[in-house]
Amino acid sequence: MEEFEEMYFFENSYRNLIRRRHRRRHRRVWVNEIFMYRKQLGEYHHLFEELKLQPMKFFEYFRMCFSTFQYILNAVEPLITKQNTNYRECISPTERLAITLRYLATGHSFRSLAFSFRVSNSAVGIIVRETCKAIFDSLVSHHMPMPTDEMIHQNVELYWSKWGFPNCIGSLDGKHIRMKCPSNSGSMYYNYKKFFSIVLQAVASPDYKFLFIEVGAYGQQSDGGTFASSAMYRQFENGYLNISKCLPNTNTLLPLVLLADEAYPLKRYIMRPYPRRNLGEQETIYNERLSNARVVIECAFGIITQKWRILTKCIETTTENAETIVKCICLLHNIVIAKEGQPRHNHSTDQRRNLGQRSNYASRGQNRSTTEAYNIREAFKHFFSNENMVQ
Repeated sequence: MEEFEEMYFFENSYRNLIRRRHRRRHRRVWVNEIFMYRKQLGEYHHLFEELKLQPMKFFEYFRMCFSTFQYILNAVEPLITKQNTNYRECISPTERLAITLRYLATGHSFRSLAFSFRVSNSAVGIIVRETCKAIFDSLVSHHMPMPTDEMIHQNVELYWSKWGFPNCIGSLDGKHIRMKCPSNSGSMYYNYKKFFSIVLQAVASPDYKFLFIEVGAYGQQSDGGTFASSAMYRQFENGYLNISKCLPNTNTLLPLVLLADEAYPLKRYIMRPYPRRNLGEQETIYNERLSNARVVIECAFGIITQKWRILTKCIETTTENAETIVKCICLLHNIVIAKEGQPRHNHSTDQRRNLGQRSNYASRGQNRSTTEAYNIREAFKHFFSNENMVQ
């Protein structure tokens, strides 16, 4: 009986061994069949060449003209070029830039773009992250450099001639960027508008470009709180751009300033409006002049939101990648203006409405200001009042 069982065991083992040897292996597919036809059916391959022949359509698709696209491509190509392998051909730098710009321009999900461009979902995410970082790293020194004295004085002259506010470096404000809730973050990113966000804080020049940007503050912070915890704040507090200049046609020497709304503190280098209760004529004139000049930053935010529609959607990435995307968009904004000129933007209605909504929220904070800051604001007030009397 034992011999029979032993023979049965060996025979059964032998049969299993033979079956395994002859069994056909099921290999994993290296490329999904959908993606195998990327060059025949992918959106980039059947559309890009046609778009190049129609400048208006190219601009609608990429939010920039072909020459600007090519300028960016030349800068980032060394950073995003990949090597081909024995098994597959890599995605070209041009297609990588096209996928990234299309993501920023439309706000479509990675999954949606994966089907359109016939590239895997994970590949789209990697492409967007790497290309946005490459754009910022390669071009930030050209299109968002640290302002020189010459650039500062040009801004001051342009602010005065175009917006009617002297000694102004730029206008300061913050914008909430919607994003998915980061893991283990609690309510840190949950803002007063009742969604999760990081904050883009920026200073805009009179031609709508961004002079300084800082991205990544918690959404629950107010604009003033965000500024107080920023590197930008520390720079100005330590005397960065501590330059004074006489007001036009006077001997009144005042420092160069940023313009901000009620959410920010009144400081030597920040001018904010007078409180809106019981305003006199001179205070009203000052507030109007400040508001007219400060709207530049609102316009800049409006332009990037209209052009790069990802800013109207929830960014479904990690916080770090969301920060990279937002910084890239701000730089693209500067590049497009530098290469193609200032866009047309109507701020007369929606921007003023936003200002009113923001001031209600901002008034909840208490901002302590120095006597020097009050005196500087008073000097601006008297300048505008005297100018009105002369006119």
